[in-house]
Amino acid sequence: MGIAVVTGAASGIGLALARRLATRGHQVHVVDLAPTVHLASELAGVAHTADVASAEDMERVAHLAEDAEIVCLNAGIVGHSLGVPWEVPIAEWQRMWAVNVLGVVNGLQAFAPRMSARRRGRILITGSLAGLVTFPGGGAYAATKHAVVALAESASLALQGTSVTVTLACPALVRSGMSEFGADPDDVAAEALAAADDGRFLVVPTEWASAVVGRAERLVSGAAPEVPASSGDPAG
Repeated sequence: MGIAVVTGAASGIGLALARRLATRGHQVHVVDLAPTVHLASELAGVAHTADVASAEDMERVAHLAEDAEIVCLNAGIVGHSLGVPWEVPIAEWQRMWAVNVLGVVNGLQAFAPRMSARRRGRILITGSLAGLVTFPGGGAYAATKHAVVALAESASLALQGTSVTVTLACPALVRSGMSEFGADPDDVAAEALAAADDGRFLVVPTEWASAVVGRAERLVSGAAPEVPASSGDPAG
């Protein structure tokens, strides 16, 4: 089924995406700062040690995965400081911005023009519920994920009229290197890939949809923010 690329492939959602794409028959280019040689061997894929914060690294991956049909820009970090923004050290802000935001920018710059030239492809970006609603004490993570939402929307608008689609997955807590609690990363990966297959833009947990709508309503009304809450009913 062609070539796939997954950043942040060594663990969590990225690992689940890589395995699912390999099962579909893709040759998967697994990209991470952590070693991916064994994973690539398991999946009959290609290992890349690369920092998504480096435009040069991402261009190198794109050159070696020139005909990628699906690119999963998944890499992201939480950081150690989850307090209020002014308590987060500047160095942490800079690294999180470099990985979470510029990592997506670098991926788009490396792959979107190639896909657009071929007039086909799918770009799957891993965002976060924290990019659609705002929780207190989100540190730098929330701000970077809000920026990722804007990047995904901008990319989708820019690619309208082409056969290149953008899908943005915004899960809540996921069991991964970032959290011991939450959804199974394989379930998140399956839902995200199904949305990309269908050309849907956004994937958000059903039980958080009303909170996303409520935030927008409060913003346009001028009301002060409030702490978002789940509906408590994953079935909707």
